[in-house]
Amino acid sequence: MRLRNIPGSREVIAENEYVVHEEQSHRGQWKEVFGNDHPIRVEIGMGKGSFLMEMARRNPEINFLGIEKYSSVLLRAIEKHEEAPELTNLKFIRMDAEEIEAVFAPGEIDYIYLNFSDPWPKDRHAKRRLTSDRFLARYEKLLAPEGGVTFKTDNRDLFEFSVEMAKECGWNLQVVTRDLHGSEFAEGNIMTEYERKFSELGNKICMMRIFPPEKRENQEV
Repeated sequence: MRLRNIPGSREVIAENEYVVHEEQSHRGQWKEVFGNDHPIRVEIGMGKGSFLMEMARRNPEINFLGIEKYSSVLLRAIEKHEEAPELTNLKFIRMDAEEIEAVFAPGEIDYIYLNFSDPWPKDRHAKRRLTSDRFLARYEKLLAPEGGVTFKTDNRDLFEFSVEMAKECGWNLQVVTRDLHGSEFAEGNIMTEYERKFSELGNKICMMRIFPPEKRENQEV
């Protein structure tokens, strides 16, 4: 059974306390949702949520929001969160990334994570890639003054496309590595489900850490 087709997943999500509903109504007021003024970091396409849960566990002083399009994938993240109710700094949203500007106000997001995003391999679908110029322009508007983006993938073609897009759009490339696990940047790296799977298959993991024009290049992440 494909995860995105699990019967009843939408109903479970609609009633779950960890999922933020009517997300557009919270635009510009996400700190009120968490009840504090901590920075807000977002993972777009969070999958089953293991990466974001570990981030929330290690960084209780930061609020984390996971965006996932598919209900039945989000359901898996909900099930994991229910086993760790102490992570009050973690919430989920079921939405399409295309709507991100309707959900967050300019400067409201502290940092964005893109992990093993859909490569959309056909050229005619390039604009749908989460590292396309269209999405980079959106991120630039939504990120706080010192905010940036970390992108990881095992898809070399997608990575080269992403690096070139960042350069063309004038972003600062702080880190670019085509072998994350064999580099100095492996220390402290939190692996996603896909990252672990692909690494075990022998695939090299690519990673870039980028900041929009005029953002600080030495920002700690």
